[in-house]
Amino acid sequence: MRKRLSQVCFLIAVLAAGAVPALAQHEYTESEIEAGKQQYTINCARCHGPDGDNVANADIGHGNFRRASTDAALVTLIRNGIPGTTMAAFANMTEPNAQTIVAYLRSMASTAAAVAALPAGDAGRGKAVFDGKGACGTCHRVGDRGSRVGPDLSQIGAQRRTVELHRSMVEPDAEVIPANRFFRIVTRDGATFNGRLLNQDTFTVQILDAKDEKLKSFSKSSLREYAFVSNSPMPSFKDKLSTQELSDLISYLTSLKGQAN
Repeated sequence: MRKRLSQVCFLIAVLAAGAVPALAQHEYTESEIEAGKQQYTINCARCHGPDGDNVANADIGHGNFRRASTDAALVTLIRNGIPGTTMAAFANMTEPNAQTIVAYLRSMASTAAAVAALPAGDAGRGKAVFDGKGACGTCHRVGDRGSRVGPDLSQIGAQRRTVELHRSMVEPDAEVIPANRFFRIVTRDGATFNGRLLNQDTFTVQILDAKDEKLKSFSKSSLREYAFVSNSPMPSFKDKLSTQELSDLISYLTSLKGQAN
């Protein structure tokens, strides 16, 4: 299994070795791109990294391919390998799964431009923005510091692509990961609570309240409504941070990979 996963990663590296961009042939749906992201994360991210730029001369995150000029050709190469090279055929990769990988690679390339337009960031200055003007610690945690209401960011640099971090800060409602959605509770007397869902069963529901970061437990029979919130609780920093501050903050977040910071 490990050998086959490495084969897919090597294949994409070989495909990306040249400087001739393949022409996109399809418009992909969000579900196809999301499925491709899962395939990429399982099969390739450990070699190529979340941005697809960890392997020298194989910047797959920007969509430069040498051996294919169409999406169909990319799918064929992913499944059949390249004769005369160390990339063997990946026989167990189905055509639909290979197609989703291509969809995700196309998405990576199309969104990379937003980050490329940013000025060079500085992780040290970004940490100052995180702790100060951004007030990120009021919701998020890094190591043993910060709040537990929002997602723990201690390893965010190893989990999310730079373009995804950028998008989450300027367009937080564009993509809300299911595990990060807030849960809203309204009691029969009209009291409203929002926070992170910790557990629910047939009779009760428990959340970590966003206001005081305390566990709140409710009997469902005492509630008027309870459901996930569609929008992200994350505020947009588009008009709150300068372009340089945003770039610095992204640099800091990408540096968070589980080590002490």
